[in-house]
Amino acid sequence: MNDKSLDEKISAVADMIAQAERVVVFTGAGVSTESGIPDFRSPGGIWTRFDPEDFTIDRFLTSAETRRKQWKVRVEGGLTKARPEPNRAHYAIAELEKMGKLTCVVTQNVDNLHQMAGNDPEKVFELHGNMKYIKCMGCSERYTADEMLAKHASDEEAPVCERCGGILKPDVVFFGEALPQGVFEQATYHASKCDLLIVVGSSLVVYPAAYVPITAKDAGARLVIINLSSTPYDRRADVLINASAGEVMERILGEVRGRI
Repeated sequence: MNDKSLDEKISAVADMIAQAERVVVFTGAGVSTESGIPDFRSPGGIWTRFDPEDFTIDRFLTSAETRRKQWKVRVEGGLTKARPEPNRAHYAIAELEKMGKLTCVVTQNVDNLHQMAGNDPEKVFELHGNMKYIKCMGCSERYTADEMLAKHASDEEAPVCERCGGILKPDVVFFGEALPQGVFEQATYHASKCDLLIVVGSSLVVYPAAYVPITAKDAGARLVIINLSSTPYDRRADVLINASAGEVMERILGEVRGRI
């Protein structure tokens, strides 16, 4: 259906959602760029402003300077200058849950915006963690980032664990770290059982996360890909839409409302 018009594709996806019993939505950085969160690989993205080596687990654990640098970035507002808010795509995905259509959201994002938009945290599987939290590498004590910022924003050095004095790390997956195994297993399970998987804003080039949509397709689910740029799996999509996530998801949900 890739030669159809945008209106026809949106209508087709709305029909798929209306007919589906178990919908899984898989999201990547492209769903949050409209909230002012930069992606990683595009011109002006995060890797043009930061050294990717500073986000490897080995350097983080062995370099106090790297931890100091990351803490300074966090104090100064993180990777964005203002607190991001959910956008139209996030609210549309949350509405799918309210309609009783959504089994879960599987996300590569670490921004907590799905939960802020209204998705049940129990139905959001964060493959790469959540920047809202900071975790001790020693005793696994977890703190909110806001809690630690309130206590240590003026500190030159990165804070340490209040319980054991261990290294505190953003509770996200760094390069060289494995995905949280339980989360990935649950995401893969739900993908294998769904009848429709919708990719929103992911280039599907980061593994093993990108295996999740293909697991769904291989198990017989329909696959919709909504992304501005091409992905390695475009030819496997039942519907492919190269457009912005917010506009497309909002229009799709507008049509779904008239079908259920």
